[in-house]
Amino acid sequence: MRRRLVLLAGVFGLLGRRAVAAAGVVNAEDGVGIAGHDPVAYFTETRAVAGRADVTAEHQGVTYRFASAANRAAFLAEPGRYLPQYGGYCAYGMARGYKAVVDPAAFTVASGKLYLNYNRSIAGLWQGNRAREIQRADAHWPKVMDSPDVAR
Repeated sequence: MRRRLVLLAGVFGLLGRRAVAAAGVVNAEDGVGIAGHDPVAYFTETRAVAGRADVTAEHQGVTYRFASAANRAAFLAEPGRYLPQYGGYCAYGMARGYKAVVDPAAFTVASGKLYLNYNRSIAGLWQGNRAREIQRADAHWPKVMDSPDVAR
């Protein structure tokens, strides 16, 4: 595992990335998911939108922020529809069997699901063969979801 993380750091140039407060099943820094971005806006506005600190909802111990009360209501009605895949960790990293932090602006909505990536370059690599990447990530996620190791 240590060798994989060292290799990952070299590949991604991960120096200087912010730390994830409590690495767990959900990528949440200081208890806030998607770095404070509105999960519903990815679907309704097709872009990353910062949520407001005064418009929030908690789901499974993680706080999510929303740009509007309407987005919060949509989320509360169907959280599973809007939550990012792989607990909000990088889809490209997950396809390779590890958790990595994400840039909320590096995302894809495919087949009604939200996928986040480390950065836009990695998102481009992931898009290269998205169906295979998703299949691989889906297979790895149950094995690593509880791992505390997160590449930054």
